Amino acid sequence: MNALAATNRYFKQAVRILGIDSKVEKSLLIPYREIKVECTIPKDDGTLASYVGFRVQHDNARGPMKGGIRYHPEVEPDEVNALAQLMTWKTAVANIPYGGAKGGIGCNPRELSITEQERLTRVFTQKIHDLIGPHLDVPAPDMGTNAQTMAWILDEYSKFHGHTPAVVTGKPIDLGGSLGRDAATGRGVVYATQALLADHGKSIAGQKYAIQGFGNVGSWTARILHEQGGIVKAISDVSGAVKNDAGLDIPALVKHVSKTGGVKGFAGGDSLDAASILAEDCDVLIPAALGGVLTRETAKDVKAKFVIEAANHPTDPDADEILAQKGVVILPDIYANSGGVTVSYFEWVQNIQGFMWDEEKVNNELQKYMIRAYANIKDLCKNQNCNLRMGAFSLGVGRVARATMLRGWEA
Repeated sequence: MNALAATNRYFKQAVRILGIDSKVEKSLLIPYREIKVECTIPKDDGTLASYVGFRVQHDNARGPMKGGIRYHPEVEPDEVNALAQLMTWKTAVANIPYGGAKGGIGCNPRELSITEQERLTRVFTQKIHDLIGPHLDVPAPDMGTNAQTMAWILDEYSKFHGHTPAVVTGKPIDLGGSLGRDAATGRGVVYATQALLADHGKSIAGQKYAIQGFGNVGSWTARILHEQGGIVKAISDVSGAVKNDAGLDIPALVKHVSKTGGVKGFAGGDSLDAASILAEDCDVLIPAALGGVLTRETAKDVKAKFVIEAANHPTDPDADEILAQKGVVILPDIYANSGGVTVSYFEWVQNIQGFMWDEEKVNNELQKYMIRAYANIKDLCKNQNCNLRMGAFSLGVGRVARATMLRGWEA
């Protein structure tokens, strides 16, 4: 089941749990605005090339819309739509004053030079500059884009509207980016894990962890778990997987990956088939790479007691049911990986105030938000007698529905 179908299924279940009126349900599903623009640029060899740019602005009942911009050959309207909708519920679960958006350009950034990427970003910004802004829609990096892309958007937008650092988040520190943003999603995953384990009378220290994916999110999650006394016993990435029952030396593994580009061949552990990481005997399994990895086939072999969804949509609904029958507790992506967008919100706040925070304040505030959101989800689970995923979706959808009705949507 693809991300859009799964998101719609969970949304409909949340609507039933909350008893939301069918007219409100329809208005919550339909995006506020869909933008499609042609971006033509001169290539380095003098030829012209055209690309299609998208921006789906899903909902602004709770505040400006927020979401990433991706550069990928398969930027597909349906997927952008699903991700924009998911951002609406995610920001509401985190209780930050945003709605959801998502966008992208159908291109392969690996086939574009840096100057071509800059031209393309500037043309895209020229086409949408009057539809984004600190109080309208605040883009951020996503797949195939980074802090440099955000710097170009900021510069191009500022030509039309004056210096406006709050127009994007995920910027370089020198242009108003926030300290702690790089580690934010991984750190948020650890705070979420902490809240879940505390609820079951356990702590991070002494638990055994297996992590699928060692990119930004997976590597920061592993580092922080290791610092807090967690035993990270197995890690996989695209190159392969490594395992050490006594716990991997994470700082040494980070050095190895920065030299070789992958975990394969790490001397501090035994080689492992990457596909078997999901069936690793551990307390906590953390999928932090691709979506759709826990399926009807793979869920049967999961031995972990807890699954923390650091990736977007790693568990399909069939796997959800199988894991629930096995008594596995799943912490849903809509909450577990919201640390990134929460610290993006802190960056936006700092830009609007013109007053930057130190890293300790960023991390302390993030911990407060993650712990408060978990408590809110648990309260809803108790009231509605549902699992954590439906508790989180119901919390998000309920907040957006209330804001929509308070604003007088029928007028």
